[in-house]
Formats: sequence, structure tokens, C-alpha cells
Amino acid sequence: MHMTTKALVLREVNYKESDKVLTVLTEQEGRLTLSARGCRKKGSPIAAACQLLAWGEFTLYEYKGRWSVKETAAERLFEGIRADLEKLSLASFFCEVTELLAEEGQPEPELLALTLNCLHALDRLDIPPAQVKTAFEWRAMALAGYEPQLEGCAVCGKEELEEPRIHLGEGLLCCAGCREALGEGVSMPLTPAALAALRHIVWSERKKFLSFRLEGEGLRLLGDASEAYLLTRLERGFRTLDFYKSLTT
Repeated sequence: MHMTTKALVLREVNYKESDKVLTVLTEQEGRLTLSARGCRKKGSPIAAACQLLAWGEFTLYEYKGRWSVKETAAERLFEGIRADLEKLSLASFFCEVTELLAEEGQPEPELLALTLNCLHALDRLDIPPAQVKTAFEWRAMALAGYEPQLEGCAVCGKEELEEPRIHLGEGLLCCAGCREALGEGVSMPLTPAALAALRHIVWSERKKFLSFRLEGEGLRLLGDASEAYLLTRLERGFRTLDFYKSLTT
């Protein structure tokens, strides 16, 4: 059985002397594990596409219940990311989260689009990496079924909050004065501008979720909350995130 599909390489692991095992997110079949035989040999025609962050067309064949790479055509290698260690570490974090959220053999068009859009932003757009990171984290959680309830305070119902807070465990918005009514758990502060940006990230259409302006304290608070929310919801850490933070703190 053969299949041709576009795919993004989320992880690469060297195997034997000249092979790799790839984890990719495909347009047609969602997350797949591929065997890339001989891709580490000098002059291999499939080498370019068989590396982390590569986006391209893959022709695959199934052998003994496992997919193997037959041919590739790399379309985007995100060279601007590869030339910057901070961006590369952040992009690797995006890939690690995407790999965790994607299901084997299940198409994930929105998750694939999110990851590609954020990689494009890091590679080509004049958007601060911290802004791309927080947008990725909030949007990824929404796609994974953890979208916070942002219509208004979960206690009093007020839509415009002067001192908004987001409860990490419940995914609820509340006023600072209503915080005690939500019970135990961690809640994190936002500014009104940060809340407006969060609503834009979660509610806007696919191509516009990065088109917001937020700087200074608002961006810092929204970024702190997005990271904490993701780690709380997924109940685990990420080695790529730890490395990224070691470079930026």
C-alpha cells in the first residue's frame, strides 16, 4: 500500500547506522511514525525532508504494518528558525506539544494549521516570540478541548472585568473580588488588555489568531498564564520548554 501526503516532521530519532525514525503530522492520516531508511547516508535524496521542522510531500509505503519513506520533496525548512537557537528551541516545544495532542491515524487539520502558522510567524513575521508562544499555548489548549470560559466572570457574570483572573484548574474567568467563590486551586491575574487578547486568540478564525497587539505587563501576564494553564491541563512538563526558558531567563 502506498500513500502520498503533506507532512510536518515533529520528531526525529537516529536509528542504526544510517536510518531515522520520524514522527510526523500528516494532512490525511494525522500523526504517523515513519521509518526513513538510509536518510543519513551522504547524498540521500530523502535527507532534506527527514529532519525536524521539515514540511513537504512524502510518498510512503506500508511494510509489515509500518510506514516507510519512499520519496520526499521538501517544501519548507524554516531556515530562519534554524539559524536562531531561541526560535529553534521554541519551535521544538511547539512540535513536542503537537505530537502529544495529535492522535495516531486521526486527521488533525486545525492542529496542523496552528503549528504551521506559528512556525511561519517565528520564521518570517515580525512578531515577538513570546507573543507567538502564548498564542500557540492558548489556541492549542482550546483545540484539545480545554478552552477556557471567557464570556464573563463565572461568579457574577460581568463581561468587562477591571481585575480579571483565570482559574487554571477550572478554566474559568473571574473578577478578583469573586475569586474566593471558585474554591481552591491556582488563579492567575490578567490585565483587561490581556483578557481582550486572550479572547481574540481563542475566538478568532484560523488565519487571524496572531493578529493582536499586546506589550509589556499585559503580554507577560498572559504568557505566564498560558504556560501555567497548558502545564496544568496536560499534567506534565516538556524538556524543550525547559531548554527554551534556560535561554530566555
